[in-house]
Amino acid sequence: MKNLFYKSIDGKISYTEAVSKGKYKKYIKLSFLKKSKQPRKKMILTAGPSVSSKELAYTLDAALNGWNENNDYYLNKLSKSFSKFIGVNYAIPTSSCTGALHIALKALGIKKGDEVIVPNITWVATASVVEFVGAKPIFADVNLDDWNISPEEIKKLITKRTKAIIVVHLYGHPAKMNAISSIAKKYNLKIVEDAAPAIGAEYMKKKCGSFGDFSAFSFQGAKLVVSGEGGILLTDNYNLYKKAKKISDFGRKKAKTFWINGPGLKYKMSNLQAAFLLGQLERIKELIKNKKKIFSLYKKELRKLIGKKIFLNEEIKNCKSIYMVTCLRIINFKNIKIKNLMIFLKKNKIDTRLIFPAISTYPIWSKKWKTTKNANILEKSVINLPSGVNLSIKEIQYICSKIKEFFKKYD
Repeated sequence: MKNLFYKSIDGKISYTEAVSKGKYKKYIKLSFLKKSKQPRKKMILTAGPSVSSKELAYTLDAALNGWNENNDYYLNKLSKSFSKFIGVNYAIPTSSCTGALHIALKALGIKKGDEVIVPNITWVATASVVEFVGAKPIFADVNLDDWNISPEEIKKLITKRTKAIIVVHLYGHPAKMNAISSIAKKYNLKIVEDAAPAIGAEYMKKKCGSFGDFSAFSFQGAKLVVSGEGGILLTDNYNLYKKAKKISDFGRKKAKTFWINGPGLKYKMSNLQAAFLLGQLERIKELIKNKKKIFSLYKKELRKLIGKKIFLNEEIKNCKSIYMVTCLRIINFKNIKIKNLMIFLKKNKIDTRLIFPAISTYPIWSKKWKTTKNANILEKSVINLPSGVNLSIKEIQYICSKIKEFFKKYD
């Protein structure tokens, strides 16, 4: 691909040439944890990406040259780079993580009458895709230590109709994959990892997304690595890859361009998105490093409250979280209302969000469900704190000062 654009700051080398020669860092001024003089006057939001000249160079290259014989140039590069990063062999870029999960269930043959166990704390898509294929989502409670699906609860819900488990690594913290994998093996169940928020997280020194029959990741704008919208489907099984690849291409027969001889779906990512995303992926280590720094600063600033009035979502044994979102959990939530904290912070121009509610309580399911014990506790006591990659030290200190001010009323 030609480098046709962007003269450099010094007039000697283009941005894309710098990128291709590994010299792009000299042209990128990262603002990670910048020491601003004062907090922003506008709202401090919960999320936000870091974009450098590298992503811009790749995307402009795709816009100028990524057509016809080069229409999948960046898609192929992204597939190879992402599968290598996670440690599996095959990848299919998609328009969303939801689409990737839908393809996965179709490829696994999940159908009407089947049951799929899902966590009760997650984004709704985890369960919605189960209904997309005509199967029934079964809602399992979560653990209070990692907020992920409970292996013990999974065991209680298995029936003759159970065919799969969808595991979510919530907010970038790994689920207990050894226990879940053992259950799946014992009962001959498939595992799909909804690793949407967990790019780079590790369990037992192995990347999330490398445990299941399939895994899916998200690149929606609030995630660590972004492309506006987008997802990717991964597997280490060649036969499953072939099935998923055909489904993702509308069931097309490879040898006949317009001949459809199988079930198919349309969830394709564009070459332009893949170009931007590749630039993000090639900066993954620094992005994860910064998320961990953000969590560490929150932990340092709030240390006197931790264990007494609040908990933070700290990683547990054998897990490496990417801390995609730093979350605060109130201990005595029956007396100290989480919504009062949110209102107080909002007045001080600090945006927060509640954790996902127990999704079993949504009125959209074919059967009426009740909530589950731990999911009920978490939805009443947990909020997402601002965690955008470019958050400044001063902003984190300001946020923490307001949190401490709020809790002083309860001394």
